Amino acid sequence: MGERQLGLAEAFLDPRMLAAGKLAGLAEVIDWGPIDALGERLRGSELGRPPYAEAGMLRALYLQALYDLSDPGLEEALLVRIDFRLFCGFSLSERTPDETTICRFRNQAAAGGLIDAAFIEVNRQLEAKGLMVKKGTLIDASIVSAASRRPPSEQGAGARLQREPEASFTRKGGKSYFGWRLHVGVDQGSGLVRRVLVTPAHVNESSVAEALICGDEQAIYADKAYESKARRRRLKGRGVKDRIVHRRHKHQAALPHWQAVRNRLIATRRAAVEGVFGTLKRTYARNRSRFFGLTKTAADLTRVLTVYNLRRAMALAPA
Repeated sequence: MGERQLGLAEAFLDPRMLAAGKLAGLAEVIDWGPIDALGERLRGSELGRPPYAEAGMLRALYLQALYDLSDPGLEEALLVRIDFRLFCGFSLSERTPDETTICRFRNQAAAGGLIDAAFIEVNRQLEAKGLMVKKGTLIDASIVSAASRRPPSEQGAGARLQREPEASFTRKGGKSYFGWRLHVGVDQGSGLVRRVLVTPAHVNESSVAEALICGDEQAIYADKAYESKARRRRLKGRGVKDRIVHRRHKHQAALPHWQAVRNRLIATRRAAVEGVFGTLKRTYARNRSRFFGLTKTAADLTRVLTVYNLRRAMALAPA
């Protein structure tokens, strides 16, 4: 979204309004021009009367995630908070997008791959700033419950709710879960999320591990769920250090001492990825999906992790 001419009312605003609270630095941490350009790709969609700038709507979606707002809550915030309007580029004389317009735009952004494209662009800029350390990638997965109530049993597809046909059951720690599995690749050192993938909960972590490997890292850190001889060979062939935890096999009474020690050392390095999941679930309340279906759930989690990266980058950027 290009620079627009200020209206008379805005000319008298205190320029510090955009630098207050959680918005401090958010407008400066990256160049929003390429992000705004991605938003403009949805131009021509029916977004209500009157139409709103797609770039501003996309920015509004990030504010919604940052402040954990419902659609009505975002509509109200855009009405009463001047810093929200300034960040999104809505003039004080413009009408405010209502909750229906916000919901429609978010659905279109998810279906059109806009949220994924914006995540990639944000990371491209963070990498260009030198914030991606690339010392290693920490890969892991976490369960996110479906938005709908879980079916009464685990009897395959027949037990799934019609509203959530893509969600599935899995068991972890002796408990049964219904929903999705969030897979991430996190940059060791910076803590920035480099890869995001959302699948039905039953999808095994190891089966999608290759999609989380960036290819330019020095090492891969992962727990025993990702162990496979083929993966260890591939990493070695690429010159990438194998930091995958060893697991005890059925013919072993216990792990060799060196493997046990190695596993403990890897665990200390891997702890950072748990911090990402903890922030996602505690700060952004995403232990349960807010939306029905894989496409909307994946877009929402990617949107929240984009906000996570932006805030993380604000902390990492030199003063």
